[in-house]
Amino acid sequence: MSKLIISGGKPLKGEIQLMGAKNVASKLMVASLLTEEECILENFPKIGDTDITAELCGALGSELTYGENLLKIKTARIKNHKVQSLSRRNRIPILAIGPLLSRGGEAEVPILGGDKIGPRPVDLHVMVLMALGAEVEVGNGVYRARAPNGLRGAKISFPYPSVGATESALYASVLAIGRTVLQNAAIEPEIIDLIKFLQKMGAIIELGAGRTLFIDGVAKLRGASHHIMNDRNEAASFGSLALATHGDIFMRGAEQEHLITFLNAVRRVGGEYEVHPDGIRILCEHEPKAIEIETDTHPGFMTDWQQPFVVALTQAYGTSVIHETIYEDRFGYTNDLNLMGARITVFSKCLGDRPCRFTGKGFMHSAVILGPTPLTGKKLVTRDLRSGMVNIIAGLTAEGETEISGVDEIDRGYYKIDERLKNIGALIEREKVYNAK
Repeated sequence: MSKLIISGGKPLKGEIQLMGAKNVASKLMVASLLTEEECILENFPKIGDTDITAELCGALGSELTYGENLLKIKTARIKNHKVQSLSRRNRIPILAIGPLLSRGGEAEVPILGGDKIGPRPVDLHVMVLMALGAEVEVGNGVYRARAPNGLRGAKISFPYPSVGATESALYASVLAIGRTVLQNAAIEPEIIDLIKFLQKMGAIIELGAGRTLFIDGVAKLRGASHHIMNDRNEAASFGSLALATHGDIFMRGAEQEHLITFLNAVRRVGGEYEVHPDGIRILCEHEPKAIEIETDTHPGFMTDWQQPFVVALTQAYGTSVIHETIYEDRFGYTNDLNLMGARITVFSKCLGDRPCRFTGKGFMHSAVILGPTPLTGKKLVTRDLRSGMVNIIAGLTAEGETEISGVDEIDRGYYKIDERLKNIGALIEREKVYNAK
């Protein structure tokens, strides 16, 4: 266990290197289970979430070899179709069901949680697997699935373009018999990177119009090498940090095509950016101004971007509004910001241009931010990965000292975050915490 001690209140300036995307790396590790041959993942981030996925893959029979920003993973055979427990929690295990069914006809994996941002129901995953011919049971802390007659292509229409359910469908259909059609599928850049990797492995996947994917099952997949895209969530975090601290940060490896909606928000709030061949510079030379934001599926404003951006909005002049339409319970972190001096109120009403699927259900999914408000350092406990990054940005914005405990949760998604932030002038130190017994 460890904690971070931050002395804030000064502009951060300099260059920071983005790492490989957390939400791609772990998913490609699962995809490697679909072949008996070796896969090589470049630009690989060795963080908490990939360590958890490595534990899962190792329990199933994978051999993993690490290099510098690289992972070689090979699952010559599935040695164990049942994994009943893991030492830590994330939501990856359910995604392994498709590869396990494709290679052995049965699967049993633990039910594990992830970030505390709402229930994230698994009904869409189960729907996908059953549509492709699997028998699925959920209970006693595990998912159990069988495909006694093998997996077969099907037409699947998602009521909502779920990233996780789309991933489950891709894993389960690339080796299925026949054609699978996915309607209203997720098309986030992370999904496209997964599709590129599966294509390299020999899969046949076509991107159609209107969020439609066509997958023609093949008999066998082979090993492949792939360079993981850089993490656009990191880019949004560091860009928000530049805005909140009136800083000037060059994010090496940031890609405009992955951040178009975020960059629009940067300019609307009064910041500025420059796009270079090797990255993006974000700076804030003037006082930021209030804006309204509505999160949405890609290519909309990503839900993982709203938390760090809200810190910047606490320093903006006027009344800002955030309407969260992806997860119903993602504003818990505002309690920490209010403790530090922010003026944020959350509402169950849809405070956006249009009603969303949470209308009338009582979920606190809209927020009003009054600014600017000076922030003061406090002692904070990390709720989850993204709110932990909020605490760091707020601590670097605030006057005085901020102490953040539960940093292991942040380490799930951000590689050596304290060391990297020091490179742009952050006064941040990590201290080990020992439990007295």
